[in-house]
Amino acid sequence: MTILLRLFALAGCLSLGACLTPTTDPERLPAGEWALDTAHASVTWQVRHMGLSWYTGRFDGIEASLDFDPSRPEAARLTASINPASISTGDADFDSELAEDWLNAGRHPQILFASTAIRVTGETTGEITGDLTLNGVTAPVTLDVTFHGGLTNPLEGRPAIGFSATSELDRDLFNIGNLPHSIVGPTVRILIESEFLREGD
Repeated sequence: MTILLRLFALAGCLSLGACLTPTTDPERLPAGEWALDTAHASVTWQVRHMGLSWYTGRFDGIEASLDFDPSRPEAARLTASINPASISTGDADFDSELAEDWLNAGRHPQILFASTAIRVTGETTGEITGDLTLNGVTAPVTLDVTFHGGLTNPLEGRPAIGFSATSELDRDLFNIGNLPHSIVGPTVRILIESEFLREGD
């Protein structure tokens, strides 16, 4: 869709006074295959820096697909991949060091996640357990997920759904870096924001 058409769609929506309000009602949301809307998604990470702060960075190269039926969320399947060379801290030289020396992006050019089980924990919350392959090591991780619902995105002309997720990793388990814990803590916080667009619409 061109920028002009997007602006017309947005203007039409605003002129009607329509407040876009997502719904979490399964009967009002379609099932199907969904692809990550990378323009409205982020994967952010944080590590403790000398016990003084949570140093924060992100990955810019992310992809994901979701097979999701709102009436049967426990049956969903999620796969995702991240380009470790897309790590971003705002310092290009340090980014290159992290990508090659910490994440070995040359030998392991993808960070992969594939769900293995989903547990519904509340009306709009759940846990996604899956296998994470990072730096050549595969281990199970669990994402704590909040479902924000869905609507028809007027700028895309098709259904969209949104989630937030958090998790924590042990960098030692994945052989990430060798600095002592007094400088870089062992726990890596992961914060995910994601919107998916239904494919085929």
